[in-house]
Amino acid sequence: MDFLRLEGKNIVVFGLANKKSVACAIGRVLVEAGAKVIHVVRSEQRAETAAKLFPESPIFLCDVEDEVNIIRVRDEIAGQITEPIDGIVHSIAFANYSEGMRPFHQTPKKDFLQAMDISCFSFIAIANHFKEVLAKQASLVTISISSTRMAAENYGYMGPVKAALESSLCFLAKSFSAFSEIRCNAVCPGLLKTSASAGIPGYVESYLFAEQATLRKKAVQTSEAAHVAAFLLSPRSSGMNGQCLVVDAGMGMNYFDAAIVGKAVG
Repeated sequence: MDFLRLEGKNIVVFGLANKKSVACAIGRVLVEAGAKVIHVVRSEQRAETAAKLFPESPIFLCDVEDEVNIIRVRDEIAGQITEPIDGIVHSIAFANYSEGMRPFHQTPKKDFLQAMDISCFSFIAIANHFKEVLAKQASLVTISISSTRMAAENYGYMGPVKAALESSLCFLAKSFSAFSEIRCNAVCPGLLKTSASAGIPGYVESYLFAEQATLRKKAVQTSEAAHVAAFLLSPRSSGMNGQCLVVDAGMGMNYFDAAIVGKAVG
């Protein structure tokens, strides 16, 4: 039984980097559900990786930092498919930590604005430029984080950037409602074991702590976030719009876990 009703749906997935990417996990779930997955990646190297992981999927190049590329890839995709696009996954984030972590008040303006451009504005730009090739009831899904109100020092300015992303999806949902039934939602996972997260200073320690803070004492798996994304892309979530679904295995409600408190005061 095709519960998700994704069979034959055209879904464009932005952001695959390697097999550990959230975009890769989402792509796999969609393929299993019978969707026609189209991958959009940033570089030739990533295109080669995507082709190995998804040999049946069309692969396109797009560096979203230049908006002209978004328009170009839209036209390229539209030229290869005969039916509207039923869903778009925005799994793109970038922060320049090349100079190491700094206190938040010392965040370089150029780094903050670049992160906002790539990680947040690109979602708005993709939605805008793809709107004419989307199905009337298409679903747009972005990837955020489980909480933008927790000031994790080693995540730095990406917290406020993700907060802007979550706010933007609400405004997009409202804006698109004037001419369509297109929905915009977000999956907000807890700490995941991805190659991108491995580049964040001190992430491993935070990941291990987060695992112990979950109710089940087991870290959130990337596949679990992918399953929620597939649901949001499907007609089964038709009543949801402008929402952020947290996937953190209960971490956000477990501040006073007895084991963690015991280690802190013992």
